[in-house]
Amino acid sequence: MNHTQLASPIDDINQRAVSSFSAGQFAEALSMVTPLVDGDAMPDGALADALNIAGACSFALQRPAEAERYWRRCLQLRPDYADVYGSLGMLLKSLGRLSAAKAMYRQLVALRPGDPDARNHLGAVLYGLGYKEEAEASYRQALAIRPDYAEAHYNRGIVLHELRRPQEAEAAFRDALPGLPAHAEVHNNLGNVLMELGRLAEADAAYREALTIRPQYPEALNNLGGVLKATFRHTEAELAFRLALAIRPDYAEALLNLGTVLADFERLPEAEAAYRDAIAQRPDYAEAHYNLGVTLCKMEHLFEAEAAYREAIRLRPDLVHAHNNLGCVLRRLDRLPAAVDAFEQALGVCPDMAEAHYNLGAARAQLMQFPEAESAYRRALALRADYGDAKFGLSVLLLGMGRFEEGWRLYECRYQQPGFVHHKTVAMLGCPQWQGDTLADKSLLVWQEDGLGDMIQFSRYFALLKAQGASHIAFACAPSLHRLMACVDGVDAVLDHDTARAQTSAYDCWTSLLSAPLHLRTSVDTIPRAVRLAAEPALVERWRPVLDALPSGRRIGLVWKGNANHHNDVNRSIPSLAILAPLWSVPGVSFVSLQKGRGEDEARQPAADQPLLDLGSRVTDFADSAAIIAQLDLVICVDTSTAHLAASLGKPCWVMLPEKDIDWRWLHDRNDSPWYPHTLRLFRRAPGEDWSMPVERVREACVERFGAADHTPN
Repeated sequence: MNHTQLASPIDDINQRAVSSFSAGQFAEALSMVTPLVDGDAMPDGALADALNIAGACSFALQRPAEAERYWRRCLQLRPDYADVYGSLGMLLKSLGRLSAAKAMYRQLVALRPGDPDARNHLGAVLYGLGYKEEAEASYRQALAIRPDYAEAHYNRGIVLHELRRPQEAEAAFRDALPGLPAHAEVHNNLGNVLMELGRLAEADAAYREALTIRPQYPEALNNLGGVLKATFRHTEAELAFRLALAIRPDYAEALLNLGTVLADFERLPEAEAAYRDAIAQRPDYAEAHYNLGVTLCKMEHLFEAEAAYREAIRLRPDLVHAHNNLGCVLRRLDRLPAAVDAFEQALGVCPDMAEAHYNLGAARAQLMQFPEAESAYRRALALRADYGDAKFGLSVLLLGMGRFEEGWRLYECRYQQPGFVHHKTVAMLGCPQWQGDTLADKSLLVWQEDGLGDMIQFSRYFALLKAQGASHIAFACAPSLHRLMACVDGVDAVLDHDTARAQTSAYDCWTSLLSAPLHLRTSVDTIPRAVRLAAEPALVERWRPVLDALPSGRRIGLVWKGNANHHNDVNRSIPSLAILAPLWSVPGVSFVSLQKGRGEDEARQPAADQPLLDLGSRVTDFADSAAIIAQLDLVICVDTSTAHLAASLGKPCWVMLPEKDIDWRWLHDRNDSPWYPHTLRLFRRAPGEDWSMPVERVREACVERFGAADHTPN
């Protein structure tokens, strides 16, 4: 049969098949060309057209394997059939076979270098393969051919955003808008770029425009919620996230964001539930595990928080804050070596994370690894010179090591720390803070902002401040100190805080007693002698009959618990009076409870075989306590204000110190104190010891001191 004679009928069949295809009659169109593509004798050009039509029909009928087979046969006949490269590229892309699709689109670009669509499609495949720079270049080439190609502008904007070129991405999305004004995704993505650029009001407007076009757009609602949260409109943000979830209940990102808003509202159980829902939708959502850990930590569910952080790290080992926060939880769980390891893991991910260096320093300090702690604190400050916590941590470390010159200077950072009460003092008082300049003929207000024990310990500086020429020194302090401090050398007036605050404008300047060592250049070798407090004779006489009712012998005062609000009370207080029971065996000794607050109930019910006179619950202030201590032979206590009172009264005082987080004032590795060189003795808990061990050493010391002594009353 002559091919020329066949060409016209075959072309007619192909044209009728194209018409049927255009009318959506895909099966009918395919049936027309199937005999042609299955036949043998046919011109290559006509057969190639029939194969292209068959491929298009098969693709439309969702028979991708057949479509690919037809199109590949077509290209074998006509390697320059450009339309088929585009169609096959589209098919392969839809099947996720991006590398094969890339080859098709590259061939299409080679055949049609002036076709912007070919370059746009090639860019989309390159983007899908992760070749972002090449994808951006391909979109740019499409736009060079057709500058108003809105889809290419939009696609390029997405790539530029991911390439962290937000200004260019913004321009690309704005160039896309004229051609895609009703395309909600363009407005949404523009909002994302504006959000990243910190232009929150414009981002808000872009997201709202996207929602005007498509009200049921969960991504835009979620993103709008992010802007609202960033601008502290938390109630509206919660509503936006909940609307997104109403449209898509399994939207893990919106659940996560809802959790963050609920956490900001301190609705922690609800935040926890939102994070758990996010994890249920996406078990590998590392950020949700991390946020869950943060919330559980705030709820004091530390073991669960630890598990959440560890899961976040398992899923994303580069999540540096998860390592850091895990370390913080482990510190609170008193697993210090593990905490150190977590902080070091954080620094392995981000060596310049100042917070991790600070936390590492704090953990090292608790482990009494002082040189390592100092190095970590200094690294944190090298990275962030204004890091208040690191300054304070380093200051306390140096003071505890006896390096007072730098320690006192850094200790002043407490006035720049918003979380410290000292920071509020500066704003509260209406006169200048003394900076060490001359006090000659000036009136000075000394303001108590630290503990009661601090005030007694540092009251030795009043006389030195007076010696600097101050004409009048007023001390604003807690009422429990008033009677005791009224007779301290250098104090002209004792006031309560409210009265002093109302009169601050009348003073030339104010200071804290704990700033005096800096301005007076105190070193370990020049610590001023402790103030020698004296008990009021009338109060001594008032308490004498009560004490004289004790059996004859030595009298020892006891305090086993400190202020429950102290940051280290869990370590420094002895859990129960029963732990002191070995002391009851010391012969010829009576014990007097000076315990105030917690522990008073225990003092009212002493052991049957040991008299324990409960006076702590009966005293009204430190003047009463001083009158009682003046009539004792010894005070045994934990690290609390009573130690400073007893030592300043010149009474022997034995202080039992905790295993860790020992206050800087007691320094390290010594059993005496330069602050009270003749009156105070320290009994330290060694690492791994419980309280029974120092108590036994105190018992042995009591036996050595009093066991063979006469029983003459005080």
